[in-house]
Amino acid sequence: QVQLVESGGGLVQAGGSLRLSCITIGVIGGRYGRGWFRQAPGKEREFIASITWSPVNTEYADSVKGRFTISKDYAQRTVYLQMNSLKPEDTADYYCAALKLFGLSRQFQSYDTWGQGTQVTVSS
Repeated sequence: QVQLVESGGGLVQAGGSLRLSCITIGVIGGRYGRGWFRQAPGKEREFIASITWSPVNTEYADSVKGRFTISKDYAQRTVYLQMNSLKPEDTADYYCAALKLFGLSRQFQSYDTWGQGTQVTVSS
């Protein structure tokens, strides 16, 4: 049984930075990677970034490319999302998820385990 636990959310001013963490509790699930999604109030869950364990490949949504960086520490069973140059439109609940297939995916259906989420609020 795999559990994902996110942390690192909070309130930040526009232009600021936050780093989210997602730790895996339980069997890490072979070589399947991880992804980050977000969901703002009244909106659908949106893909942000994904990463494979090894070799490391990454993929980003256009809305965050150049501002957000996904990384991993396999030994620490943790995936990170470094968020820089934050904007008010980045305000959302951020979720970590485990892929159920090899490679990268932007599709919600490619993930089968989700964390509880961590809230990020960016003030203008």
